[in-house]
Amino acid sequence: MARYIAKRLVLLIIIIIFVSVAVFFLVHLLPGNPAITILGPNATPANVAAVNHQLGLNKPLIDQYFIWISHVFQGNLGQSFTTHQSTTTIIAQSFPIDLELIIFSQIIAFAIAFPMAMTSARRPNKLFDQASNGTTFALLALPPFVIAPVLVLLFAVHWHIFPGPASYVPLTQDFWSNIHTMVLPSIVLALGSIVVYFRLLRNDLISTLQEDFITMARSKGLTDRRIMWRHALRPSSISLLASAGVTISSLIAGTFIVELLLQMPGLGYQLISSINQDDYLVVQGITLFVAVAIVLINFIFDFLFTIVDPRIARE
Repeated sequence: MARYIAKRLVLLIIIIIFVSVAVFFLVHLLPGNPAITILGPNATPANVAAVNHQLGLNKPLIDQYFIWISHVFQGNLGQSFTTHQSTTTIIAQSFPIDLELIIFSQIIAFAIAFPMAMTSARRPNKLFDQASNGTTFALLALPPFVIAPVLVLLFAVHWHIFPGPASYVPLTQDFWSNIHTMVLPSIVLALGSIVVYFRLLRNDLISTLQEDFITMARSKGLTDRRIMWRHALRPSSISLLASAGVTISSLIAGTFIVELLLQMPGLGYQLISSINQDDYLVVQGITLFVAVAIVLINFIFDFLFTIVDPRIARE
């Protein structure tokens, strides 16, 4: 196990270094001149040259990268040209919103997908299973940018059950108001996860329930509930864990869309605003943070595989 973890950590470091290089050079391919953005349309060539010198933009690109990455390791991701806030502060203020959305959406997704999959697996091809399959197929065709406006129109505009766009309340300000504003965007994000988790877990459970050890458990007189929870669920959850890692990673991009549509000041909203203002240091910092977060999430789920099935580490 220790050897397996050591190998994965080395691989993680290599991937993070590669990600930092990719983020830096891709961001520097963006059009526009940061010095002109800072100085405004009336900037003179002399002022532009002075700002480029101050920011180190007159140096070779490879030198700029090493200066930037050395600052990153010191916790300095640069400063916004427009708000003069540090990128670290912007991320610290915005990321809790993304984290809340991901946690709430996954709680909703697992709470719905698990009982649906277990009920369908007990009686495959029956009425409930067919209805569940048909519903999830329909949801699979609806991306968040289609679902969000429809749910806002129904639950916020017509029925007034949930607040509409630009109504986010921080958790530290009012707990219950925060939960109230988080429900609707979390449902939007959860729908896609429900489809994936339900279909994977249902198929794996149906296969597992046909195994010989399940037949032996039934012959001992164990109840269906005990067989499902104690014997069938664990070996059927490998594919679910693999999917959860990828799904949660992709949810970060999903939160960006939801935040933009519902005017929530999370990382996605800040990133789009920074792109519109040519604030490349903030774009660079948020992109690096998100990329590293995705790598770490997949590393954590990769480690969870060894807990669910220790044979993975031995292999």
